[in-house]
Amino acid sequence: MKPSKFGDEGQATAFSVVMAGALLLLAAFVFDVGSALAQRSSALHTAQEAARVGAQQIDLALYRADGTVTLQPEQAAAAAEDHLDGAGMDGTATVQGEAVTVTAHTTASFALLPLPERTASGTASATPLTTDAP
Repeated sequence: MKPSKFGDEGQATAFSVVMAGALLLLAAFVFDVGSALAQRSSALHTAQEAARVGAQQIDLALYRADGTVTLQPEQAAAAAEDHLDGAGMDGTATVQGEAVTVTAHTTASFALLPLPERTASGTASATPLTTDAP
């Protein structure tokens, strides 16, 4: 059999270079998407914390007088927003009835891929809860 004028030398090298590039791109994607999901989880966790802080702002005088649990809306929203500020996140807190709802926002940036920054957010609600002591 006569050797071909065009050998297959170098084909394995080209394949290796392409596959290594694809694996690096996949690793960068996994890292950046994982980081964005972690930011979203952090925003949700902070929103839950802030909602619980807001739900603790009850009218203590009324509660001590007759056991009625009533939220103080202005104080609840302010306490929740203060918690967001302390955590370094933007967001809003609203009170509707006896529920405090908090939405926290943070920026998720991509370190390895050339993608634009995204807003990661989480929303949580909490209501005051009391337990009756025996």
